[in-house]
Amino acid sequence: MTGRYDSVPVAGTTVPDGAGGLREVRYLRRRPLPDLRDVRAAATHRVSAGDRIDLVSHRYLGDATAWWRIADANGALDPEALTGPDAEGELIVIPLPGV
Repeated sequence: MTGRYDSVPVAGTTVPDGAGGLREVRYLRRRPLPDLRDVRAAATHRVSAGDRIDLVSHRYLGDATAWWRIADANGALDPEALTGPDAEGELIVIPLPGV
């Protein structure tokens, strides 16, 4: 499984360094989110009490650190909100690997 930022290009800019000189700052460009209409679901998960996004990710994707794939597939800006107390009973999409 690839990381969240593997395909994101690195950019750079020059800024004052505070000592009268300049220094280059490198940063990642914005990571585009998938169009939700293009997300193919491998499964859905009904949120129950005690669920956590990392545990749901481990259960379905085999990797607790791949929670961001589930967040992206559901258009969630706050991944914790997908499995928090207010989400109990809701269905969340589990994407196919690589989505």
